[in-house]
Amino acid sequence: MALPANFLDELRARTPIAGVIGRTVKLTRSGRERKGCCPFHGEKSPSFYVYDDHYHCFGCGEHGDVITFVMKTTGASFMEAVEELARQAGMEVPKPTPQAAQAEQHRAGLTEVLEAAARQYQEWLFAPEGKKALEYLRGRGLSDTTIRKFGLGWSGEGRGQLAGALRGQGIKPDQLIEAGLMKQGERGTVDMFFARVMFPIRDRRGALISFGGRIMGDGQPKYVNGPETAVFSKRRSLYGLNLARDAVRKGAKLIVVEGYMDVIALSQAGFAGAVAPLGTALTEEHLEEIWRLSPEPVICFDGDAAGQRAALKTVELALTALSPEHSLRLLRLPPKDDPDSLIKRGGGAAFQACLETAEPISAALYGMLAGTTQRDTPEARAAFRQRLIEVANKIPDKTLASEYRQDLLDRFFAERRQGQSQGRGKWVKPGTKPPIALPPRPEPDAAASELTRARLMLATLLDHPYLIPEVEEAFSHVELPPEEDRLRHALHDFAAHAKRLDTANLCSHLEHSGLAEQARAVQTLAAGDYRLAPDASPAEAAESWWSWYSLMDFSIDMLRAQRDETQAYWMAHQDDRAAWDRLKKYNELLLNALSGETGTADS
Repeated sequence: MALPANFLDELRARTPIAGVIGRTVKLTRSGRERKGCCPFHGEKSPSFYVYDDHYHCFGCGEHGDVITFVMKTTGASFMEAVEELARQAGMEVPKPTPQAAQAEQHRAGLTEVLEAAARQYQEWLFAPEGKKALEYLRGRGLSDTTIRKFGLGWSGEGRGQLAGALRGQGIKPDQLIEAGLMKQGERGTVDMFFARVMFPIRDRRGALISFGGRIMGDGQPKYVNGPETAVFSKRRSLYGLNLARDAVRKGAKLIVVEGYMDVIALSQAGFAGAVAPLGTALTEEHLEEIWRLSPEPVICFDGDAAGQRAALKTVELALTALSPEHSLRLLRLPPKDDPDSLIKRGGGAAFQACLETAEPISAALYGMLAGTTQRDTPEARAAFRQRLIEVANKIPDKTLASEYRQDLLDRFFAERRQGQSQGRGKWVKPGTKPPIALPPRPEPDAAASELTRARLMLATLLDHPYLIPEVEEAFSHVELPPEEDRLRHALHDFAAHAKRLDTANLCSHLEHSGLAEQARAVQTLAAGDYRLAPDASPAEAAESWWSWYSLMDFSIDMLRAQRDETQAYWMAHQDDRAAWDRLKKYNELLLNALSGETGTADS
């Protein structure tokens, strides 16, 4: 029975080979691969290696994919092995039909047509008629070895030239149309590619599935890709994947770039693990494909604004599939550069220097989001903070999503502390007075250290979580040790999502976040100082919290900067009632902090 190739590809993808082999062979990590003693011959030292989609024994030479392994270890036939693996993967094996066999035969026929065209394009490139195209490629810095490695060619300039050249091989125009090499025009069939340098596109196993063509010079469209066919889908295909697959297995870094020439230039410079989408943004299918090869590929986009927008779009897509096992690194090239131009200017060493600066997605994400968002008003900062939370919530793994929320909010509050320490109050017009007078700041109480006061405030919020929204902004500026800082951001996260801000819900949230023990430790430490009784009234809890906050060395300056910033905004937008309400609130917060009293204006 002939099975559709796409079914077999999906079956292999949904039955990770290491898991299947690991049921009968003890495997251990060896770099990115796994190894063990070969089940096909007796050995004491492991020489049997399991890769992403195949196994190989360097002792006896046994080699195959997951289907082959099941056949050889169980004695099953091909169809028996497929049916067993499909059952485990929850897939249904397609029924044997004449139509399925015919479709598979048709796909094979299209591949043969494409291979014949590829041979013809290559022949023309090195013939006198392809002289200008060959000079163009050499002028782009490509060696003849590289040109032949990627099978580059020349489409010719004569109308119907390809059909004429392949007629002797029994290939008809309707076959060329089905393969995406010709199309039906108003006056008959015409070539899909005319006067273009040709780039063969192959699938992950090296089968030819389509072509891309580039015009020489500055004409438009610069690149033309073949149309969707029975063997070619742009959203599933990546240029250079078959070559990158072999290189990554040998230790090369998997690098995702934007275009054909970037892939080829990188390969020639020694970076053989490069791939590129085919005129589309990266899709979910592309991400699945590259994650099969590498748990943390590098996404490298051009240094211009369009490249950075594309990078952000890719990151937001990747977040919806991110897991502890699969992530990305992001490489930002210098402005106006792409890999091809960078290598031309500085060689492989220049690209390697850039590659070493690639950041994990967790480190790059905040900067990418901040670069597209204004944060110069309270409204804008509130919207940006909510945006950070929403982005993190796209991650399906709840534990990982929580880690990203905390990391993004850590960066947000660190930026706020840094910005305010540099004096955002300078935005206030000289001579401007606050709407109400403020009493002098009291001297700090020497009975408790800064850390003790901070811990007491944290313990108060653990006992009285309904206070969190009231004090959240002020508390974000308090310095805490790393572990307790994570606990603070868990409280922020709780307040942003919980339906009820009560102790029972908070305990559940902290248990889920893995911070329950840390919370109990803080409460125990605070109990030895001046911790408020857990059954204190809301008014007593708020008064106690603000009394500790008023004694912090920085708090008045921070609140004053926030108040001044809001006042400056209100003076420029005096019809904004919400800004006026916030201004009143910040003045009351200042009064509370200075006097140790409680109570805030509604916002």
